[in-house]
Amino acid sequence: MQEYDVALKLLLQGPARLTMRELTSTVVEKWLDVELPKVQNLRLDLLGEAADGSLVHIELQSGNDVTRPLRMAEYCLGVFRLLRKFPRQILLYVGEAPLRMDSELRGPDVSFRYRAVDIREVDGDLLLESKEVGDNVIAILARLRDHKDAIRRIVVKIEASVEIDRETALQALLILAGLRGLEELVEEEARKVPIFYDILDNKVLGREFKKGLKEGELKGELKGELRVLRRQIEKRFGAIPERVEEHLATRSTTELEELSVRVLDAQSIEDLLK
Repeated sequence: MQEYDVALKLLLQGPARLTMRELTSTVVEKWLDVELPKVQNLRLDLLGEAADGSLVHIELQSGNDVTRPLRMAEYCLGVFRLLRKFPRQILLYVGEAPLRMDSELRGPDVSFRYRAVDIREVDGDLLLESKEVGDNVIAILARLRDHKDAIRRIVVKIEASVEIDRETALQALLILAGLRGLEELVEEEARKVPIFYDILDNKVLGREFKKGLKEGELKGELKGELRVLRRQIEKRFGAIPERVEEHLATRSTTELEELSVRVLDAQSIEDLLK
């Protein structure tokens, strides 16, 4: 999972309420942690529930992917199968290249569509005026009149905040700035604020922090893939022998994903592991 993905999820689930309202026209009351029933491994980025009980599903994307409409349809049906509700879906595009992905699927007697939003369509200057630091940080990806001035204002707001962890907010800003090639400008402005000077030079809280964040997410993905595959094997073949458990524990995330697909056609555990 990419660093920007982690940073954006943390912000959207927390101190970025104005951004969420701009995207969804509603207020998410709670975030749902669900694992969809699946033929393939479907892991949603964000699924929230509004006060009226409606569901909001947000996927984050940094590159154009021609298969995205199909994946969004799979997500939609997976949520409905699990919760008996269709979610309102938004694909939030944060990449640098122009958004070129379709946002619908059409066929004989079939029509599916969702909302695709290039975050540069969002008014970044409006997000800068928010009292929520999460909105301020996300503004670096949105439409701005003056990036240098915006970064200066964001850094000042992070420094003045007493409601969030300032170190974490600065790290999120640096990560998102990388999507726009602005990380050096962020570091330049942050070094003007004494409280951030040591953070930027500290190996633990600087580049090593981001490295650790990445490694932690990869371990989380591996654990999730293994849990899902175990369930699939148990449903098809019954209890998993200890030797198979040991074998699965040595597989990579990619290998576990491949096994999750192969388990559908395998005739036995031995056949699966060939």
